[in-house]
Amino acid sequence: MRFIVSTSTLLKQLQSVSGALSNSTVLPILENFLFEIKDGNLTISATDLQTSMTTSLPVEAKENGRIAIPSRILLDTLKSLPEQPVAFSVDDSTFAIEISAGDGKYKLSGENGEDFPKIPVVENASSVNLPASVLGEAINKTIFAVSNDELRPAMTGVFCQLSSQHLTFVATDAHKLVRYRRKDAKADSTTSFILPKKALTLLKSALPADDVNVSVEYNSTSAFFKFGNINLVCRLIDERYPDYEAVIPKENPNKLAIDRLAFLGSLSRVAIYANKTTHQVRLKINGSELNISSEDIDFANEAHERLSCQYEGDDMEIGFNARFLIEMLKNLNCEEVSLEMSTPNRAGILLPQGGDENEDVLMLVMPVMLNSYA
Repeated sequence: MRFIVSTSTLLKQLQSVSGALSNSTVLPILENFLFEIKDGNLTISATDLQTSMTTSLPVEAKENGRIAIPSRILLDTLKSLPEQPVAFSVDDSTFAIEISAGDGKYKLSGENGEDFPKIPVVENASSVNLPASVLGEAINKTIFAVSNDELRPAMTGVFCQLSSQHLTFVATDAHKLVRYRRKDAKADSTTSFILPKKALTLLKSALPADDVNVSVEYNSTSAFFKFGNINLVCRLIDERYPDYEAVIPKENPNKLAIDRLAFLGSLSRVAIYANKTTHQVRLKINGSELNISSEDIDFANEAHERLSCQYEGDDMEIGFNARFLIEMLKNLNCEEVSLEMSTPNRAGILLPQGGDENEDVLMLVMPVMLNSYA
């Protein structure tokens, strides 16, 4: 088998699917790319058995064939080569590969392409089409709140609810929660599933800048994303997602409106002086004044800042983990935010003000107990 392709074109396609590779010591073939040539078209696949990605590109080739090529050495070789045509020659009996580029020749050992795991196909699937920008925004707004706790597998992914009214994406790690809803994206039937974090991270980096349409197909076990020449298929997390609506407080009479960047900057500075274990900051609201403070008694560090804000409700003092608030504020792109609270021991709700009317974003953050409440 022999084919010719440009180094930069091939490298770009390899990098777009390389995130799905596995470092499995049990199945070393998962460290390879699968190259399949059919009628002058090269399809490249990578998988870790849970998530698989494929891409395709035209090449100069007279025959069909398949070979598994070690990913690391191939990527490193292509990165170090200038832009030029590169020829691959594969010995179909020994799976030896020779790469010719300019005056250089490079030899490496491949593996039988027939031994590469079959890339799953989603059967009996329902489908929905989403603009890449909507899907990308949904991933950006939720993925940071996904849990890393393997003992609670349902929370290690993003919960997707599809209905004829809207699409909802939810992520939580029990300390913070994000509910991202789109009113301009709908599905024909009502369903829900949990998408794993790795698949969403790969999707986020692979989605193109131009607003192409992404076809999403899903059944009870897998989801399949297709856009341009990229296909991604992932196994869904087969768990029951917690009832997130139950933890969102409905009555929040104390409402604070403040400039997002001013609030973010102040929290970032004050958090430097907070206890390194709790990252606790204290918000004290009197009238139209917000006092943000932190202290680390062990090192006699403390910080105080004062911001002006709009506030309606009773004066109150509440503690939060600064890292959670900072993360949430960074993942919003509005000018002003609203923080709605009821009591110092109940969750605060962070909402963006203004922005896209088709977008409904709700972020919830659990408080931390202040010493004065003990």
